[in-house]
Amino acid sequence: MTTPALVMLHRATSAPPATTSGQGLGPADPFAAGREMTWRSEAAAAGRGAFAGAVEIAAFPHTETLVVLAGALTLSVDGGPALTVGPHTAVVIGRGTKLRIEAAPGTFFSFYAQTAGTSAMPGATLIARDLALSPSTPPAPEVLLGPSPQCRSHNVFTDEAVQLRSGLWDSTPYARISRPHRLSELMHIIEGSVDLTMGDGTVVTVATGETVFVPQGAPCAWTSRVHVAKYYVVQENVG
Repeated sequence: MTTPALVMLHRATSAPPATTSGQGLGPADPFAAGREMTWRSEAAAAGRGAFAGAVEIAAFPHTETLVVLAGALTLSVDGGPALTVGPHTAVVIGRGTKLRIEAAPGTFFSFYAQTAGTSAMPGATLIARDLALSPSTPPAPEVLLGPSPQCRSHNVFTDEAVQLRSGLWDSTPYARISRPHRLSELMHIIEGSVDLTMGDGTVVTVATGETVFVPQGAPCAWTSRVHVAKYYVVQENVG
């Protein structure tokens, strides 16, 4: 079996994705024409996408977290007030949501989509940098290579049926040893930078404005020398 490895989804210097790839997540996928699928399993997918124009969706076909990288998405859920998601802000659209999506040309995003399952959790949930954070559990002492950091987080969206969580996390600097990643995780760095060391020793620096995906089981070490904040999507047992 091939050992999974982390995948860079977006660099700050990356060009926008093409809008003709057509790598959709199914026949009802409103973003199919602009998908760049970087990672996919039978239950989920991660990558980048581009969208321009407007579309009415009777029932969003999956649960998807979008991190807007440029431009803006305007979401109107079931006739409610418009929600504008600007650059380096994230939103979770739940399966079954009735909404209208609008975007100007040049809008693109990174994404994690949970495509399996049937649980409906309609709504659009914003994940913004100014969310109130609460102390969260730091890495275990046995994996740390120095003092324990001060970590904080805010789970904004949870779907227990598929063991998926999205939210905001930050931490003081720390380093930990390489170990298999316990969850599949999309992380988008919104402050600071981190060095992630892969199983073969390759060091991948993920800086502010960049998105990386780490599959469950991928060997990964963490070294941050400055305060780091990130949006995250984590899921167990994705397959």
